[in-house]
Amino acid sequence: MAIDNVGVLGGTGPQGRGLALRWAKAGISVLLGSRSAERAEQAASELRAAADVSHVTGHTNAGCAAKADVVLVVVPYYGHRELLESLQDELVGKVVVDCVNPIGFDKQGPFALCVPEGSAAQQAEKVLPESTVTAAFHHVSAVLLGDLEVSEVDTDVLVLGDDRAATDLVRELADAIPGMRGVYGGRLRNAHQVESLTANLIAVNRRYSTHAGLRVTGTP
Repeated sequence: MAIDNVGVLGGTGPQGRGLALRWAKAGISVLLGSRSAERAEQAASELRAAADVSHVTGHTNAGCAAKADVVLVVVPYYGHRELLESLQDELVGKVVVDCVNPIGFDKQGPFALCVPEGSAAQQAEKVLPESTVTAAFHHVSAVLLGDLEVSEVDTDVLVLGDDRAATDLVRELADAIPGMRGVYGGRLRNAHQVESLTANLIAVNRRYSTHAGLRVTGTP
């Protein structure tokens, strides 16, 4: 399935910008969403210069959601529900990729937060009954994504969802980034395990001063 464009809600944050940069380099048109259209366009201008492309544009979150074919949600968990509730109409009929990690921090380090619906992705599914919600890109290092001197991002991306066409589409998005591979990871009801694993990877990164990712062995 051809991917014409991707919208990134939270596109001015580190992970959103990093994914947008890599997709822009791969030739995919990217729409950055933010509460401020001016802030989004400033980020888009910086990415156009970094990637030496013209197909990155900045919009309000509503404008991004309305115009994009596929929409990523890469925002802090505390603003997740409120944002999606405000965009229900714009996201009707869209494939939504939830990348949100409900993670907290205390003196002992990172830990997974309890989400009433089970996971951030399931919360999105409940808030967006007329969208096709998937979950992916939870464990990708924003530092590696944003550094174009890193030619290949060496990681697998677990893609979860209940619609085969949608998960295949999201896997294609992962495959578009050199070194990255999209791997189907099960139904959306299992997204909490993937989201929670982020806390473990953050702990790995802190202990070993690295940017850890995942590789799934035994898959073609």
